[in-house]
Amino acid sequence: MTTAGGGRSFLGHSRQWMVPVLLFILALPAITPRLYASDEVGYFANLRSLWFDHDVSFDNEYRYFYDRGIAVAWTFYESYLVRETATGLRYSYWTVGPAILWSPFYAVADVTTRVRRAFGSEVPADGYSRPYLRAVTFGSAFYGFLAICIAIVTARRLVGEAHPAGLAIWLGTPLLHYMYIAPGFSHACGAFAAALFVAVWLRVRETWSLGGLMGLGAVCALMVMVREQAVFFVVGPAIDYLWSVGSAARAADWGRVRTLALRVAAGAAFSLLCYSPQLMIYQTLYGQLTTPYTLDDRMLWHAPHFFDVLFHPNHGFFFWTPLALVAVGGLAWFAWSGDGRGDARARRIGICLLAMFASQAYIAGSILRWELSGTYGQRRFIGTTIILVIGLAALFKLAQRPVWRRAVAAVAIVGVIWNVGLMAQYGAQLMDRGRVELARNAYTTAFVLPRVLPSLAYRYLFDRRSFYLDPERYDEPSGAQ
Repeated sequence: MTTAGGGRSFLGHSRQWMVPVLLFILALPAITPRLYASDEVGYFANLRSLWFDHDVSFDNEYRYFYDRGIAVAWTFYESYLVRETATGLRYSYWTVGPAILWSPFYAVADVTTRVRRAFGSEVPADGYSRPYLRAVTFGSAFYGFLAICIAIVTARRLVGEAHPAGLAIWLGTPLLHYMYIAPGFSHACGAFAAALFVAVWLRVRETWSLGGLMGLGAVCALMVMVREQAVFFVVGPAIDYLWSVGSAARAADWGRVRTLALRVAAGAAFSLLCYSPQLMIYQTLYGQLTTPYTLDDRMLWHAPHFFDVLFHPNHGFFFWTPLALVAVGGLAWFAWSGDGRGDARARRIGICLLAMFASQAYIAGSILRWELSGTYGQRRFIGTTIILVIGLAALFKLAQRPVWRRAVAAVAIVGVIWNVGLMAQYGAQLMDRGRVELARNAYTTAFVLPRVLPSLAYRYLFDRRSFYLDPERYDEPSGAQ
């Protein structure tokens, strides 16, 4: 298995990082500081209620956004402002993980807002005003970028140079949209948590030490508190761990088997302890340590839509994001060839990563409403960002001849153009938001967008409200900026 870089610094040559860091800095004005969808409101309500009210009574948060015509999704009022839990509180489908990750940025916003008010500012220090929204949306963009950084570093340890792959996956997948256009969702935070989980696993697997497994358990708890579906990522380390146990058993090393069993039990117990904030919220909301929701009416556990979530024009991941198919192909080569050298460890890691990707297709394909109508791309796969970076980096490595590398680079560039073009079409309502039409969308990207791109860019940077439905809903009192 490659550990490229030798004596280089952990992050590699600083020049290699100049492009992504500068791009992230220059793109900061592109972050959209607003909340719109019910999911965004729900995740934000966790943070605002815990920070200001020190409770999980979300009635005032829900009502704030509903009264302003922001949280107006179908049945929002009936579901979250009428119904009460067994403990007399409002229901919440949204986990606390994003609030945990956003909290440092929210704290800075709160402190600076109060300092500004001490010097005469009229910005409300109420947890809702523009500084607070900017804080959480910047936090999502930051964590999305951190996911890319972690993925690049991890891929470099596995296959070698990974900066081009990291940039391509960043710009060529829905992660970009949920970092800048809709950062109030949990997906950018989820990409970070999953990337951290994979990176820690690849460190821990060398020895399966007690401290390492406890650290992996802690990261797993965070990851699941951010995105519950991410629990299925555990399948990769689980396969890897059982592989190690099997090897020890075949060697009749029963002491090693017993040690591994005790260590993983301790890691699982510590993971449950780290997950306790979510359990306490469930206990407070519902009087029990689990949610009262039944999944029977929303899930079909034999995953009848497994291939739909990948290949269907209606929000199939590979249809919306063809670069992901290329990356998964690279990962398959990495697993089959053992990094091109028959390396058994690389083959084993590749198999585990493929299983982790498949687990997300399984859980997404088990959901009755798998299409995600009205949202950009197949967002339930954003947590696989680090897996895609590793796969694309492996494909770049496979293309050893210059002509092949240029071909892979050209495919990556086309993938980026396709994604950015779809984002522009989606935002400007130049496409059917429910499905991809390859010929029509390709034509629009190639021939329509170049003509309207200057005006779209100007509106996005200087009149972003013009893209919103009923933009007056996002007006704030004078001085509340």
